[in-house]
Amino acid sequence: MKPNDAETCELGQQVELIRQQQEREFQIGVYVSWAVLFFFLILAFSGLKINLFGFEIKTIALDLGFITRSGPNIAEGIVVTIILSTASIVLACLLALMGALGRLSRFPPAYATSTFYISLVRGTPLLLQIFFLFFALPQIGIRLGPMTAGILALGLNYGAYMAEIFRAGIQSVDIGQQEAAYALGMTRNQMMHRVVFPQALRLIIPPIGNQFIAMQKDSALVSTVGFVHEILWRAEKHGRRDARHLEALLIAATFYWILTIIFSACQSKIEDRFSKGVRE
Repeated sequence: MKPNDAETCELGQQVELIRQQQEREFQIGVYVSWAVLFFFLILAFSGLKINLFGFEIKTIALDLGFITRSGPNIAEGIVVTIILSTASIVLACLLALMGALGRLSRFPPAYATSTFYISLVRGTPLLLQIFFLFFALPQIGIRLGPMTAGILALGLNYGAYMAEIFRAGIQSVDIGQQEAAYALGMTRNQMMHRVVFPQALRLIIPPIGNQFIAMQKDSALVSTVGFVHEILWRAEKHGRRDARHLEALLIAATFYWILTIIFSACQSKIEDRFSKGVRE
């Protein structure tokens, strides 16, 4: 006998309840595991002496006075880090779009320019590019402000890598839809603006979140030139002044970690929204 509609509906509800229960149990397990790991991390820097089976374990003692005094000043670098990363990711997106369109172009100079830019930037280290913009360009009379040079270095570097993300997103749109747009009388620009880009963005935007999070951490490399007072620069300054490098670097690491957690949560929300749009 085939089950009737009521039995099928009830069975589906039971399966869904079981799935939700399993998901809740999994999330609880994750939270408990995070709490245990965080407890051991705090314990490692508690300064306590633990006697375990006759062995004495010494944990790391931190100067809490230094952390209290220097923490707020180091935290001021968070604003600089966010501004630096945000402006750089905007520049990187613009360069990535142009690089992707160049890679897809059948116009030889456009294709050659984009591939040359991508090859050159991806073939040299980010730190070298930062030093070049800060120290080499002034020798030929090009002087950029510290923030401008930092934004340009990060934007140029990430733009070259993100060009492949944009290219893959554009190429993911079915060629049949492009042909249909041409059949309706659209120009290439209209087709890209109305048909290709809206669909490609659903695949492009989530990976950009990963790039932004990575850029926040790579922005610490700008501190090596000593002109941009972001989180790591401030931490190194206070660490050298009071000979408390461990505490200063731990403060910086904590702030970077907090920023990563916050923006990772935002990225997850964006990915859920766009993936929902794709499913619909």
